[in-house]
Amino acid sequence: MKKSFTLIAASLMVMQMSAQTVTESKTFDNFYIGINGGVATKMTTPTGGWLNKLNPNVGIRLGRYITPVFGWAIESNAYFSNKPYAASHTAVRALNTSLLGTVNMTNWLCGYEGVPRTFEVSALYGLGWGHFCGHSSQVIGSRNFMTSKAGLDFAFNLGERKAWQLYVEPAVVWGLNNSATTVDNGNGRENGVELGHGGVKYNINRAYAQLNAGIIYKFGNSNGTHNFTIAELRDQAEIDMLNAQINDLRSELTKKPKEVVKEVVIEAPAPKEVRVENLVFVTFAQGKSVLTNDAKTALNSIDKGRHVQIAGTASPEGSAELNQKLSQSRADAVGCYLKERGVIVDEATGKGVQGTTSNRLAIVYVK
Repeated sequence: MKKSFTLIAASLMVMQMSAQTVTESKTFDNFYIGINGGVATKMTTPTGGWLNKLNPNVGIRLGRYITPVFGWAIESNAYFSNKPYAASHTAVRALNTSLLGTVNMTNWLCGYEGVPRTFEVSALYGLGWGHFCGHSSQVIGSRNFMTSKAGLDFAFNLGERKAWQLYVEPAVVWGLNNSATTVDNGNGRENGVELGHGGVKYNINRAYAQLNAGIIYKFGNSNGTHNFTIAELRDQAEIDMLNAQINDLRSELTKKPKEVVKEVVIEAPAPKEVRVENLVFVTFAQGKSVLTNDAKTALNSIDKGRHVQIAGTASPEGSAELNQKLSQSRADAVGCYLKERGVIVDEATGKGVQGTTSNRLAIVYVK
């Protein structure tokens, strides 16, 4: 009979499960921020070779995953050398700010398993705006120009919750509307570029090869994780079966009203009879501890001055630590609401996952 109570609590949540592959993503979910740095060199062999003409750079990236496969990012990098061209006499030689689309190739080809893999490969591509920081006399034309970037991220997801990611990124950066020319820097004419006035094209002579490494931090989501979670899917036949089980178990409980539920509701001095009407069920959305209007309506049936015990539970997906914290948050949310209405809350405890059928529920035992 104790197991029956847990099964009832689990089954009541079935109709609220999402049919999507991953759980709902709120407006500010799945954002990340990171820094990166490395070197770039002209794609066509400069005088002295590539290794003698390296341009160091650092950058910052802000992005968001729209799905486990697709996302976007805004990135801005500062370059500190003018090689192979004449010196710009400024600490920062140029800036490049790009709007990038990202595709997680690993999740696309192999599917998303509910948590990021330790190693993943992502592709990125986008357009941007470049700005030359030297004196205007050092360039012909505008100091602003169009850019484009394409690259691959070889990423390692770190930590128990996969909130951190280290990546190595080879990429190509083009100056789309630049053209080769010569610039008089006061010491004779040297090879340079005409910025912003050439025809727009992907030309290897206007491109830099870049190798950067970076680290990003994925902000926490509304469901307490740092990544997408898989929604548990149910078909209509399974829902109908569980509804039938709910009805059977309700009938069984009414036949044995003296049976006290110990597995979910904490033992405490209780009236002589514990009936179904002594229990109030409050359901939650996946990963949430916010009371819905239906939940508040159910709690409003408990009169002011009554004593209650509250037990929160969670569904099996997710880590034990996360489920314990989430179940406690659900118990606390119910307790706070009832206290505001004058109900006496003797205890509000999160029970984590109970058995194999536990679900997103708070159970209120009204004494």
